[in-house]
Amino acid sequence: MRILIADDERDLNSVISKTLQDEGYAVDSVYDGRSALEYLEAASYDVAVLDIMMPYIDGIEVIKRFREKGGSTPILLLTARDSVTDRVNGLDSGADDYLVKPFMFPELLARIRVLLRKGNAGMRTAVLSCGPLMVDTASHRVVRSGRAIELSSKEFAILEYMMRNTDVILSRDSIRSHIWAWDYEGESNVVDVYIRYLRKKIDEGEDLKLIHTIRGSGYMLSEGRK
Repeated sequence: MRILIADDERDLNSVISKTLQDEGYAVDSVYDGRSALEYLEAASYDVAVLDIMMPYIDGIEVIKRFREKGGSTPILLLTARDSVTDRVNGLDSGADDYLVKPFMFPELLARIRVLLRKGNAGMRTAVLSCGPLMVDTASHRVVRSGRAIELSSKEFAILEYMMRNTDVILSRDSIRSHIWAWDYEGESNVVDVYIRYLRKKIDEGEDLKLIHTIRGSGYMLSEGRK
């Protein structure tokens, strides 16, 4: 899951980003409204977290312009303003939720999870399956034929993305852009490495292989492909 954080308080921005990364999310960070709008229009985000008071364009105006152009990304507003009028203005502008500073990070994470479920309106169930493989997106529990499988946060994020797109060919670029932030500067073959990890944990020793390489195109999760 990919999240955009836009807040000109750089320390807070950094802490939010680190917290979300520790939860397995890919995070892009910007510090002004103009950049926030450019990022929202240039990439596909699962959730955006915007401060209201930002340089160049405030968060309310960012949302209005984004929604006017058809943008549908769920948006959480962060602000120190806590009056009823401010909350109403934020929600009427097109925000999906509103969180007042200072806040507790468990509440922020919970609200983001709600927005992620909203963004996946056609896939609200917390339990996904592909043949003998079951993934509980709420508890991060992964089971194949009764065998519990332990995954790292990045492994789980990739598997969830593939589970939500079973029988669909996913290119390396699509997986990388969905799981890693734009500023990722690690190995260029990082997707192949993690797919290898997943294969070892999910398919090794099994007659039925679920993760398939589509030569020249990418990868596919499917129980019906040989």
